[in-house]
Amino acid sequence: MLSIGAVLNVLREEFPEVTISKIRFLESEGLVEPRRTPSGYRKFSAEDVERLGHVLRMQRDHYLPLKVIREHLAAMERGEAVPLPALSRAGDGEDPAECVPEKPTAARIGRCQLLAAGVDEQRLAEWESYGLLVPVGDGVYDAEAVTVAGLLMELGRYGIEPRHLRAMKAAAEREAGLVEQVVAPLRRHRNPQTRAHAEDRTKELAGLTTKLHAALVRSALGVRLP
Repeated sequence: MLSIGAVLNVLREEFPEVTISKIRFLESEGLVEPRRTPSGYRKFSAEDVERLGHVLRMQRDHYLPLKVIREHLAAMERGEAVPLPALSRAGDGEDPAECVPEKPTAARIGRCQLLAAGVDEQRLAEWESYGLLVPVGDGVYDAEAVTVAGLLMELGRYGIEPRHLRAMKAAAEREAGLVEQVVAPLRRHRNPQTRAHAEDRTKELAGLTTKLHAALVRSALGVRLP
């Protein structure tokens, strides 16, 4: 039985972009079910690691969404000999409006809406495999995903590929973790007004860290933007 860190080291031999967050996300989506120790630590079997590799391979090589991968694995577990499904992409005879859409909200957007914004399935699957876009549920993304997708496409026009952006993603996660450390005591406070203040503090700190990050990049490049 392996810890999640040991599993990460094994998978990175073939999937250098995989992260612990990605493994936890696949677990939350029911694609792997590691055992838990009495103290709550995950323990993965060799079969779990093989299954994770199979999932990551289907994402990377066949650009399949998690829902399709889940159905494929379930069929395999039933002993059915099923070929990998051919993915129909938006723009190749499929109207994104015809898929079952999630109703967009101020904080969430469905996969269909994201595809309708000009993102194709292959590109979206690649971004997901590098952790640049991560669904918050089955076929549902944070509304900020539209902005992220647009910026990724713009960078792609300059030859900057998803694999080049892993460090930027890691830096963003560290910055988010720092903000979480600051606001966590407010969110745990007994006073409801104090807990409500945590959201405002989070937005304020997010704005400051974003401005600092942009200023540091400009300083490193020696450029001044208008």
